[in-house]
Amino acid sequence: QVQLVESGGGLVQAGDSLRLSCVASGRTVSSYAMGWFRQAPGKEREFVAAISWSSGSTRYADSVKGRFTISRDNAKNTVYLQMNSLKPEDTAVYYCAKSPTIAVVTIAPSGWGQGTQVTVSS
Repeated sequence: QVQLVESGGGLVQAGDSLRLSCVASGRTVSSYAMGWFRQAPGKEREFVAAISWSSGSTRYADSVKGRFTISRDNAKNTVYLQMNSLKPEDTAVYYCAKSPTIAVVTIAPSGWGQGTQVTVSS
């Protein structure tokens, strides 16, 4: 059983940067694709970014393309989300999840953590 723990959120101003981390424990996630999702108050959870097990492929939601970068360190069982040029509309709880492949990360994510709150003030 894999447990995922997200961290790194906080309260920042528009234009600032944050780096989120997702640490996996229980078993390695090096063979899984990993994704970041977010859920704003009153809204559905939405896909943000994903990375293949080898880091050879990445995917981004149009709303974050060019501002966010997903990366992973399989030796540390950790996935990162570097968020630059943050906007108030990025305010949400951010979650990570694993998936068998990057191709199905938006339809078969699993292993949700408790999330980390990101609040961007204008």
